[in-house]
Amino acid sequence: MNALIPRPRTVVVPGAVHVPDWLDLKQQHGLVAECRRWATSPVPMRAAVVPGGHRMSAQTVCLGWHWQPYRYTRTADDVNGAPVAAVPQWLVELGQSAVAAAYDDQCAAQSYTPDTALVNFYDENARMGMHQDKEERSGAPVVSLSIGQSCIFRFGNTESRNKPYVDVELQSGDLFVFGGPSRFAYHGVPKILAGKPDSALGLATGRLNITLRDTGMTQPR
Repeated sequence: MNALIPRPRTVVVPGAVHVPDWLDLKQQHGLVAECRRWATSPVPMRAAVVPGGHRMSAQTVCLGWHWQPYRYTRTADDVNGAPVAAVPQWLVELGQSAVAAAYDDQCAAQSYTPDTALVNFYDENARMGMHQDKEERSGAPVVSLSIGQSCIFRFGNTESRNKPYVDVELQSGDLFVFGGPSRFAYHGVPKILAGKPDSALGLATGRLNITLRDTGMTQPR
């Protein structure tokens, strides 16, 4: 966070909103501790393998539903077969607060009930190619929280991975929400920026990204 240069809330494109410095240091530190716990059991954090055999450079652990390219299951069949941990209620409520902050819409926030969380860890060399979050059966917004090293977050259009897109620098504590006309926009992380995270976070290096989603599912897909 840079208190000397305030960064305003920005509507990047309709439906996609960037809220800088939304999480304070205490909240970020607490989330780092929770992510460490989630990364070890019952399903360990891993780098998923996409069809064709390519291993992703970011590592992932899931709550609620287990994501593997490109489907959700209740058990981590590509890791150890264990059922994934539940999404805690406090995290659901944090997601509701995030939607309220992004859209200034309490009704939308109250109806937001994310049932899965994907926790991604990026080391300094990790990337995420342009993709759509389209395995869900719901058009509810995606809530994205950033902790640790800054990154370039590329937010594109709903038609292809190509331009037009907007590059946004996401710093530690930032919130990004996309829904409505931008819910199925292509997006990715082409670069992790150099620099060590604030020591108060309890994260020595790298970036944590927590995304909350409503799958709209009751049965495995």
